[in-house]
Amino acid sequence: MTIRPLFRFTLALALSAVSGLVLAAPPKAFTATYRVLRDGSPMGEATVSLKPLGNGQWEYSKHVRGTSGLAAMLGANLDEVSHFRWKGDVPEAVSYDYRLDAAIKTKQRHVMVDWGKHQVTVDEGKGAVTYPAQPGMVERNTTALAIGLALRDGQKQIALPVAVKQEVETQRFKVTGKEKVTVPAGGFDAVRVDRTDADRGFSAWYAPERYPLPVKLSQKDGGDLTMELVSFR
Repeated sequence: MTIRPLFRFTLALALSAVSGLVLAAPPKAFTATYRVLRDGSPMGEATVSLKPLGNGQWEYSKHVRGTSGLAAMLGANLDEVSHFRWKGDVPEAVSYDYRLDAAIKTKQRHVMVDWGKHQVTVDEGKGAVTYPAQPGMVERNTTALAIGLALRDGQKQIALPVAVKQEVETQRFKVTGKEKVTVPAGGFDAVRVDRTDADRGFSAWYAPERYPLPVKLSQKDGGDLTMELVSFR
């Protein structure tokens, strides 16, 4: 009585392996900490975390606290919170909240995706903007996670539909080589990824067999900022 079900299971497993249908599982919940530098000098610390919400959605958050230099003097804090659902290995956006607080400046953005209407609404406090959603769409906060998962799956060139202020923008990234990187978390033989569709100075170094997030990230859009991994648990 058990031979037929066992045969069917074995056959299905073999066919899946041959056809490449066995997909990697989404990452488990984690918390990572980073050292943040501006122009090469310590500026603050960041905590990045992923956790399930229990309703088919997940929360991915990043909290940056200014602890040194001008950032500490201004009491600068940045909070980004994303809710998403998994679409394969892609963290498909559901909502995103951004808030920057400093002594001289406050900035916020709220993004909501209505998948029933396939519509994105972006509100920065000056009137909402709406535009069509795109399946598999991420937003700025979850982009680094989506890149890491694509690298884990063996992709060398990555095109991501990203919900920005007024539209879904296709951002393109490419593996440009392997480099040895030393950060507070240790030394890594890392894969370097650069953005190729815009001259915005985005580079990230990943150890995709170990972590879904970069061990180092550098971005020159809005200042020479670098994040270096301190711990991952």
